[in-house]
Amino acid sequence: MTTDSDKFWPRNKQITLAITGASGVPYALRLLQCLLAADFQVHLLVSSAAKVVFATETTEKLPSSSSKLAEYLMDKFAAKANQVLCYGKDEWFSPVASGSAAPKKMVVCPCSTGSLSAIATGASDNLIERAADVVIKERGQLILVPRETPLSTIHLENMLKLSQLGATILPAAPGFYHDPQSIEDLVDFIVARILDHLDIEQSIMPRWGYQA
Repeated sequence: MTTDSDKFWPRNKQITLAITGASGVPYALRLLQCLLAADFQVHLLVSSAAKVVFATETTEKLPSSSSKLAEYLMDKFAAKANQVLCYGKDEWFSPVASGSAAPKKMVVCPCSTGSLSAIATGASDNLIERAADVVIKERGQLILVPRETPLSTIHLENMLKLSQLGATILPAAPGFYHDPQSIEDLVDFIVARILDHLDIEQSIMPRWGYQA
């Protein structure tokens, strides 16, 4: 007999990915694809603002319900059963809302400055903010990928506070020394850095000095 708990993978093979309303949806989709390819189970949180950005920056038409969204993304990336688990902003009984069950690693990509501020102050007004708060209090790994320019003093102070709390601030600011030939190359630059910080092997971007 199977139970609801059977759908969850070992915690060291789980990760939380939150997508907020900043520009940069291609980063999120590519990161999701790479996490699934690396055989991680992804707890996915997509804000309402992020869904608006999806419609602006891609041709993706995301289903409105969490279960349909999970099915859509698993089909899109040929994932395994239950490899993507999606939750709404008020699903407080989801694993990511509790330190006893939440994955130890979380990435917010892209991270809006509004989400950055809420996380820095421990607001926990929605599931994304609560999930980040849980990772911080449990001394897990939190990576925030802001995509904003210019940055105000408030933004910088929030980043400093989160960095002091142990979070990694990884701006969506791709380099050009690898001679990018496409937008996809620029996206891969950032996604590769995220994977590196998660200690997940990646081959989408050559490492500096390895080409010789």
